[in-house]
Amino acid sequence: MSSGLAIKDRNSGRANPNRRNLHNFIVHGLKFVFPAKAGAMTRGIPTAFAAPMLKGLLISGGDYIHIWPFAEGRDIGQSVEPLFKSVPEAALKDERLYEYLALVDALRLGNQREAKLAEGRVYERLLKK
Repeated sequence: MSSGLAIKDRNSGRANPNRRNLHNFIVHGLKFVFPAKAGAMTRGIPTAFAAPMLKGLLISGGDYIHIWPFAEGRDIGQSVEPLFKSVPEAALKDERLYEYLALVDALRLGNQREAKLAEGRVYERLLKK
């Protein structure tokens, strides 16, 4: 709450997300706090714009797809360290979480065009009701 990412509800006293500040942090700050670089080729689960729910939104110039390393994954691409070790497994269990984490990676890895597209999707998910 001290960072402004959450605010205390006046009635219940519970912490609620401050959607606007959270959006700004995800879009503009996350790549500095959790920088990402594409690594070696590996087997795993697609992330960023290679993730199933984001696939087709961006036409790639033939580059390799980005992958969270995961032994049970079926795709091959350049590895990207997830925010947490449990991300690949958790993403397979929750499609909505998968989309959010893939968008985060699109922001962490993407060039200006990719980041702008991901920013629009994050805006739709967080701020539009």
